[in-house]
Amino acid sequence: MEYKVLGDYINLVDLRNRELGITNLLGVSIEKRFIPSIANIVGTDLSSYKVVKNGQFAYGPVTSRNGEKISIALLNGEDCIISSSYTVFEVTRKDELDPEYLMLWFSRPEFDRYARYRSHGSVREIFGWDEMCAVELPVPNIEKQRKIVKAYKTITDRIVLKQRINDNLETILATRFSQMRNNAGSRDTICLEKLINFGNGKARPSSVGNIPVYGGNGVLSYTDCYNAENVVLIGRVGAYCGSVYIEEQQCWVSDNAIVAKSKITNDEFFDYFLLKGFNLYDHHVGTGQQLLTQGILNSLECPSYNKEEMESFNKEAKPLFSIININNREIRMLNKTASMLLSRLSY
Repeated sequence: MEYKVLGDYINLVDLRNRELGITNLLGVSIEKRFIPSIANIVGTDLSSYKVVKNGQFAYGPVTSRNGEKISIALLNGEDCIISSSYTVFEVTRKDELDPEYLMLWFSRPEFDRYARYRSHGSVREIFGWDEMCAVELPVPNIEKQRKIVKAYKTITDRIVLKQRINDNLETILATRFSQMRNNAGSRDTICLEKLINFGNGKARPSSVGNIPVYGGNGVLSYTDCYNAENVVLIGRVGAYCGSVYIEEQQCWVSDNAIVAKSKITNDEFFDYFLLKGFNLYDHHVGTGQQLLTQGILNSLECPSYNKEEMESFNKEAKPLFSIININNREIRMLNKTASMLLSRLSY
Protein backbone atom coordinates (compact mmCIF):
# COMPACT_ATOMS: atom_id res chain seq x y z
CA MET A 1 0.00 0.00 0.00
CA GLU A 2 1.27 3.45 -0.91
CA TYR A 3 2.13 5.69 2.05
CA LYS A 4 1.00 9.33 2.11
CA VAL A 5 2.49 12.35 3.89
CA LEU A 6 0.31 13.40 6.83
CA GLY A 7 1.02 17.09 6.31
CA ASP A 8 -1.12 17.00 3.17
CA TYR A 9 -4.18 16.18 5.27
CA ILE A 10 -3.87 18.29 8.46
CA ASN A 11 -3.77 21.93 9.51
CA LEU A 12 -2.43 23.60 12.63
CA VAL A 13 -5.10 25.19 14.87
CA ASP A 14 -4.40 28.01 17.33
CA LEU A 15 -7.70 29.25 18.74
CA ARG A 16 -7.40 30.93 22.14
CA ASN A 17 -10.01 31.19 24.88
CA ARG A 18 -10.19 34.99 24.57
CA GLU A 19 -13.88 35.21 25.48
CA LEU A 20 -13.36 32.93 28.50
CA GLY A 21 -16.35 30.94 27.27
CA ILE A 22 -14.84 27.53 28.02
CA THR A 23 -13.80 26.37 31.49
CA ASN A 24 -13.48 22.63 30.78
CA LEU A 25 -9.70 22.31 31.32
CA LEU A 26 -8.18 19.00 30.20
CA GLY A 27 -4.78 17.47 29.62
CA VAL A 28 -3.56 14.67 27.35
CA SER A 29 -2.21 11.40 28.77
CA ILE A 30 0.31 8.90 27.42
CA GLU A 31 -2.66 6.50 27.24
CA LYS A 32 -3.78 8.64 24.27
CA ARG A 33 -6.84 10.24 25.79
CA PHE A 34 -7.99 13.55 27.24
CA ILE A 35 -8.04 13.61 31.03
CA PRO A 36 -9.11 16.18 33.65
CA SER A 37 -6.26 18.55 34.42
CA ILE A 38 -4.77 18.47 37.92
CA ALA A 39 -3.52 22.07 37.60
CA ASN A 40 -4.73 24.59 40.17
CA ILE A 41 -6.43 27.27 38.06
CA VAL A 42 -7.74 29.43 40.90
CA GLY A 43 -6.89 33.00 39.91
CA THR A 44 -5.43 31.86 36.58
CA ASP A 45 -6.07 33.83 33.39
CA LEU A 46 -7.62 31.22 31.07
CA SER A 47 -7.75 33.53 28.05
CA SER A 48 -4.38 32.33 26.71
CA TYR A 49 -5.32 28.64 26.89
CA LYS A 50 -5.89 26.86 23.59
CA VAL A 51 -9.35 25.71 22.57
CA VAL A 52 -9.84 22.17 21.28
CA LYS A 53 -13.08 21.47 19.43
CA ASN A 54 -14.80 18.15 18.95
CA GLY A 55 -12.97 16.17 16.26
CA GLN A 56 -9.64 17.96 16.71
CA PHE A 57 -6.32 16.54 17.97
CA ALA A 58 -3.94 17.77 20.62
CA TYR A 59 -0.49 16.51 21.48
CA GLY A 60 2.39 17.35 23.76
CA PRO A 61 5.50 17.86 21.62
CA VAL A 62 7.90 17.11 24.50
CA THR A 63 8.62 13.37 24.41
CA SER A 64 11.58 13.16 26.81
CA ARG A 65 10.79 11.86 30.31
CA ASN A 66 7.36 10.80 29.03
CA GLY A 67 7.51 7.03 29.44
CA GLU A 68 8.93 6.64 25.91
CA LYS A 69 5.50 7.66 24.59
CA ILE A 70 3.92 10.69 22.98
CA SER A 71 0.81 12.22 24.56
CA ILE A 72 -1.73 12.61 21.77
CA ALA A 73 -5.51 12.31 21.63
CA LEU A 74 -8.58 12.99 19.49
CA LEU A 75 -11.38 14.90 21.23
CA ASN A 76 -14.73 13.15 20.99
CA GLY A 77 -17.08 15.26 23.07
CA GLU A 78 -17.47 18.68 24.62
CA ASP A 79 -15.09 21.43 23.53
CA CYS A 80 -12.29 22.03 26.03
CA ILE A 81 -9.27 24.18 26.76
CA ILE A 82 -5.72 22.93 27.25
CA SER A 83 -2.37 24.43 28.13
CA SER A 84 -0.71 26.51 25.42
CA SER A 85 2.22 24.06 25.55
CA TYR A 86 0.13 21.58 23.53
CA THR A 87 -0.14 21.58 19.74
CA VAL A 88 -3.67 21.45 18.31
CA PHE A 89 -4.50 20.36 14.77
CA GLU A 90 -7.34 19.00 12.65
CA VAL A 91 -7.86 16.85 9.59
CA THR A 92 -8.89 19.05 6.67
CA ARG A 93 -9.61 16.36 4.06
CA LYS A 94 -12.02 14.20 6.06
CA ASP A 95 -13.43 12.65 2.89
CA GLU A 96 -9.98 11.09 2.35
CA LEU A 97 -8.62 10.59 5.89
CA ASP A 98 -10.92 9.64 8.75
CA PRO A 99 -9.77 11.30 12.03
CA GLU A 100 -10.57 8.16 14.01
CA TYR A 101 -8.50 6.06 11.62
CA LEU A 102 -5.64 8.53 12.10
CA MET A 103 -6.04 8.17 15.87
CA LEU A 104 -5.64 4.39 15.49
CA TRP A 105 -2.37 5.03 13.68
CA PHE A 106 -1.20 7.26 16.53
CA SER A 107 -2.20 4.56 19.05
CA ARG A 108 0.31 2.04 17.71
CA PRO A 109 3.44 1.39 19.83
CA GLU A 110 5.42 1.82 16.62
CA PHE A 111 4.27 5.43 16.41
CA ASP A 112 5.51 6.08 19.95
CA ARG A 113 8.91 4.71 18.97
CA TYR A 114 8.90 6.75 15.76
CA ALA A 115 8.02 9.97 17.61
CA ARG A 116 10.83 9.39 20.13
CA TYR A 117 13.32 8.64 17.35
CA ARG A 118 12.35 11.79 15.43
CA SER A 119 12.41 14.03 18.51
CA HIS A 120 15.31 16.47 18.83
CA GLY A 121 16.74 19.02 21.23
CA SER A 122 19.35 19.22 23.97
CA VAL A 123 17.47 20.21 27.15
CA ARG A 124 14.10 18.80 26.05
CA GLU A 125 13.50 16.47 23.13
CA ILE A 126 10.68 17.77 20.92
CA PHE A 127 8.50 16.12 18.29
CA GLY A 128 7.55 19.36 16.59
CA TRP A 129 4.95 20.33 14.03
CA ASP A 130 7.32 19.79 11.11
CA GLU A 131 8.02 16.26 12.34
CA MET A 132 4.28 15.60 12.67
CA CYS A 133 3.63 16.81 9.13
CA ALA A 134 6.45 14.57 7.84
CA VAL A 135 4.78 11.40 9.20
CA GLU A 136 3.99 8.89 6.47
CA LEU A 137 1.08 6.48 6.78
CA PRO A 138 -1.07 4.21 4.61
CA VAL A 139 -4.32 5.90 3.54
CA PRO A 140 -6.70 3.30 2.06
CA ASN A 141 -10.05 4.41 0.62
CA ILE A 142 -12.33 6.08 3.15
CA GLU A 143 -14.78 3.17 3.32
CA LYS A 144 -12.03 0.75 4.26
CA GLN A 145 -10.81 3.19 6.92
CA ARG A 146 -14.31 3.35 8.41
CA LYS A 147 -14.61 -0.43 8.43
CA ILE A 148 -11.31 -0.68 10.33
CA VAL A 149 -12.48 1.96 12.83
CA LYS A 150 -15.80 0.16 13.30
CA ALA A 151 -14.08 -3.19 13.91
CA TYR A 152 -11.74 -1.62 16.46
CA LYS A 153 -14.61 0.21 18.18
CA THR A 154 -16.59 -3.04 18.46
CA ILE A 155 -13.67 -4.57 20.34
CA THR A 156 -13.05 -1.58 22.61
CA ASP A 157 -16.78 -1.15 23.38
CA ARG A 158 -16.85 -4.78 24.52
CA ILE A 159 -13.81 -4.15 26.73
CA VAL A 160 -15.53 -1.12 28.28
CA LEU A 161 -18.70 -3.16 28.92
CA LYS A 162 -16.82 -5.99 30.64
CA GLN A 163 -14.76 -3.53 32.70
CA ARG A 164 -17.93 -1.70 33.76
CA ILE A 165 -19.45 -5.00 34.96
CA ASN A 166 -16.28 -5.74 36.93
CA ASP A 167 -16.27 -2.26 38.46
CA ASN A 168 -19.90 -2.67 39.54
CA LEU A 169 -19.19 -6.04 41.16
CA GLU A 170 -16.21 -4.60 43.02
CA THR A 171 -18.35 -1.68 44.16
CA ILE A 172 -20.89 -4.10 45.64
CA LEU A 173 -18.16 -5.85 47.61
CA ALA A 174 -16.48 -2.59 48.61
CA THR A 175 -19.78 -1.40 50.07
CA ARG A 176 -20.19 -4.67 51.96
CA PHE A 177 -16.63 -4.38 53.31
CA SER A 178 -17.21 -0.76 54.34
CA GLN A 179 -20.25 -1.83 56.36
CA MET A 180 -18.20 -4.51 58.10
CA ARG A 181 -15.42 -2.02 58.85
CA ASN A 182 -17.89 0.49 60.30
CA ASN A 183 -19.38 -2.20 62.56
CA ALA A 184 -15.87 -2.96 63.83
CA GLY A 185 -14.97 0.68 64.45
CA SER A 186 -15.07 0.55 68.25
CA ARG A 187 -12.83 -2.48 68.62
CA ASP A 188 -9.18 -2.59 69.61
CA THR A 189 -6.75 -2.25 66.71
CA ILE A 190 -3.95 -4.52 65.54
CA CYS A 191 -1.05 -4.07 63.14
CA LEU A 192 -1.27 -5.61 59.67
CA GLU A 193 1.76 -7.79 60.40
CA LYS A 194 -0.58 -9.87 62.59
CA LEU A 195 -2.84 -10.58 59.62
CA ILE A 196 -0.68 -10.51 56.48
CA ASN A 197 2.77 -11.60 55.30
CA PHE A 198 4.46 -9.03 53.04
CA GLY A 199 7.40 -9.67 50.73
CA ASN A 200 9.13 -7.96 47.80
CA GLY A 201 8.94 -9.31 44.27
CA LYS A 202 11.89 -10.24 42.08
CA ALA A 203 13.32 -9.03 38.78
CA ARG A 204 11.08 -9.69 35.81
CA PRO A 205 12.06 -12.86 33.87
CA SER A 206 12.87 -12.57 30.18
CA SER A 207 11.01 -15.73 29.16
CA VAL A 208 7.60 -15.49 27.47
CA GLY A 209 4.47 -17.44 28.34
CA ASN A 210 0.90 -17.07 29.59
CA ILE A 211 1.54 -16.28 33.28
CA PRO A 212 1.01 -12.57 34.11
CA VAL A 213 3.90 -10.47 35.40
CA TYR A 214 2.79 -7.78 37.86
CA GLY A 215 4.47 -4.46 38.46
CA GLY A 216 3.31 -1.32 40.20
CA ASN A 217 0.73 -0.54 37.51
CA GLY A 218 -0.72 -4.02 37.05
CA VAL A 219 0.13 -6.61 34.43
CA LEU A 220 3.33 -5.70 32.56
CA SER A 221 3.83 -8.78 30.39
CA TYR A 222 3.53 -12.57 30.44
CA THR A 223 6.08 -15.24 31.26
CA ASP A 224 6.31 -19.02 31.67
CA CYS A 225 7.26 -19.13 35.37
CA TYR A 226 5.78 -17.88 38.63
CA ASN A 227 6.81 -16.81 42.11
CA ALA A 228 3.37 -16.31 43.70
CA GLU A 229 -0.16 -17.68 43.59
CA ASN A 230 -3.46 -16.48 45.07
CA VAL A 231 -2.06 -13.19 46.40
CA VAL A 232 -2.61 -9.45 46.63
CA LEU A 233 -0.07 -7.24 44.80
CA ILE A 234 0.87 -3.71 45.86
CA GLY A 235 2.80 -1.14 43.81
CA ARG A 236 6.10 -0.46 45.61
CA VAL A 237 7.74 2.48 43.79
CA GLY A 238 6.95 5.42 41.57
CA ALA A 239 3.68 7.00 40.52
CA TYR A 240 1.75 3.73 40.99
CA CYS A 241 3.10 3.25 44.51
CA GLY A 242 0.27 1.87 46.68
CA SER A 243 -1.87 0.52 43.82
CA VAL A 244 -3.56 -2.73 44.87
CA TYR A 245 -4.39 -5.77 42.69
CA ILE A 246 -5.56 -9.30 43.35
CA GLU A 247 -4.50 -12.42 41.43
CA GLU A 248 -6.02 -15.80 42.26
CA GLN A 249 -3.89 -17.75 39.79
CA GLN A 250 -0.14 -18.17 39.37
CA CYS A 251 1.74 -14.96 38.64
CA TRP A 252 5.17 -13.39 38.75
CA VAL A 253 5.57 -10.43 41.12
CA SER A 254 8.29 -8.07 39.86
CA ASP A 255 10.63 -6.05 42.07
CA ASN A 256 8.41 -3.00 41.56
CA ALA A 257 5.69 -4.64 43.63
CA ILE A 258 5.09 -6.11 47.08
CA VAL A 259 3.26 -9.42 47.50
CA ALA A 260 0.73 -9.85 50.35
CA LYS A 261 -0.52 -13.20 51.65
CA SER A 262 -3.01 -13.78 54.45
CA LYS A 263 -1.83 -15.43 57.68
CA ILE A 264 -5.42 -16.27 58.60
CA THR A 265 -7.46 -17.40 55.58
CA ASN A 266 -6.92 -19.26 52.32
CA ASP A 267 -8.58 -16.65 50.10
CA GLU A 268 -7.37 -13.07 49.66
CA PHE A 269 -10.56 -11.09 49.00
CA PHE A 270 -10.73 -9.72 52.54
CA ASP A 271 -7.07 -8.62 52.40
CA TYR A 272 -7.62 -7.00 49.00
CA PHE A 273 -10.39 -4.69 50.24
CA LEU A 274 -8.66 -4.13 53.57
CA LEU A 275 -5.51 -2.89 51.82
CA LYS A 276 -7.42 -0.80 49.28
CA GLY A 277 -9.17 0.96 52.15
CA PHE A 278 -5.88 2.40 53.43
CA ASN A 279 -5.24 4.56 50.32
CA LEU A 280 -1.70 3.27 50.48
CA TYR A 281 -0.19 5.97 48.28
CA ASP A 282 -0.73 8.38 51.18
CA HIS A 283 1.67 6.29 53.28
CA HIS A 284 4.66 6.36 50.93
CA VAL A 285 8.01 7.93 51.75
CA GLY A 286 10.23 9.94 49.42
CA THR A 287 9.46 12.86 47.12
CA GLY A 288 11.51 12.37 43.96
CA GLN A 289 10.87 8.62 43.99
CA GLN A 290 7.85 7.47 45.99
CA LEU A 291 8.45 4.29 47.96
CA LEU A 292 6.29 1.93 49.99
CA THR A 293 8.07 -0.56 52.24
CA GLN A 294 7.19 -3.74 54.08
CA GLY A 295 7.90 -1.91 57.32
CA ILE A 296 5.30 0.75 56.54
CA LEU A 297 2.71 -1.89 55.66
CA ASN A 298 3.42 -4.00 58.73
CA SER A 299 2.89 -1.02 61.05
CA LEU A 300 -0.50 0.05 59.66
CA GLU A 301 -3.38 -0.59 62.06
CA CYS A 302 -6.91 -1.87 61.51
CA PRO A 303 -9.77 -3.12 63.71
CA SER A 304 -9.23 -6.55 65.25
CA TYR A 305 -11.27 -8.69 62.84
CA ASN A 306 -11.85 -12.32 63.71
CA LYS A 307 -11.36 -15.30 61.42
CA GLU A 308 -15.08 -15.98 61.08
CA GLU A 309 -15.71 -12.47 59.72
CA MET A 310 -12.89 -12.78 57.22
CA GLU A 311 -14.03 -16.16 55.94
CA SER A 312 -17.65 -15.01 55.73
CA PHE A 313 -16.60 -12.07 53.55
CA ASN A 314 -14.37 -14.29 51.41
CA LYS A 315 -17.26 -16.71 50.88
CA GLU A 316 -19.48 -13.85 49.72
CA ALA A 317 -16.81 -12.43 47.44
CA LYS A 318 -15.68 -15.66 45.76
CA PRO A 319 -18.58 -16.13 43.26
CA LEU A 320 -18.45 -12.46 42.25
CA PHE A 321 -14.71 -12.66 41.64
CA SER A 322 -15.31 -15.77 39.52
CA ILE A 323 -17.32 -13.54 37.20
CA ILE A 324 -14.66 -10.83 37.36
CA ASN A 325 -11.95 -13.33 36.43
CA ILE A 326 -13.95 -14.63 33.46
CA ASN A 327 -14.41 -11.04 32.27
CA ASN A 328 -10.71 -10.29 32.78
CA ARG A 329 -9.74 -13.25 30.63
CA GLU A 330 -12.02 -11.96 27.88
CA ILE A 331 -10.61 -8.44 28.28
CA ARG A 332 -7.06 -9.76 27.87
CA MET A 333 -8.10 -11.66 24.74
CA LEU A 334 -9.86 -8.59 23.33
CA ASN A 335 -6.83 -6.41 24.04
CA LYS A 336 -4.63 -8.83 22.12
CA THR A 337 -7.09 -8.76 19.21
CA ALA A 338 -7.12 -4.94 19.27
CA SER A 339 -3.31 -4.88 19.27
CA MET A 340 -3.22 -7.24 16.30
CA LEU A 341 -5.64 -4.99 14.40
CA LEU A 342 -3.46 -1.94 15.07
CA SER A 343 -0.33 -3.81 13.98
CA ARG A 344 -1.98 -4.64 10.64
CA LEU A 345 -2.59 -0.97 9.77
CA SER A 346 0.84 -0.79 8.17
CA TYR A 347 0.14 -3.65 5.77
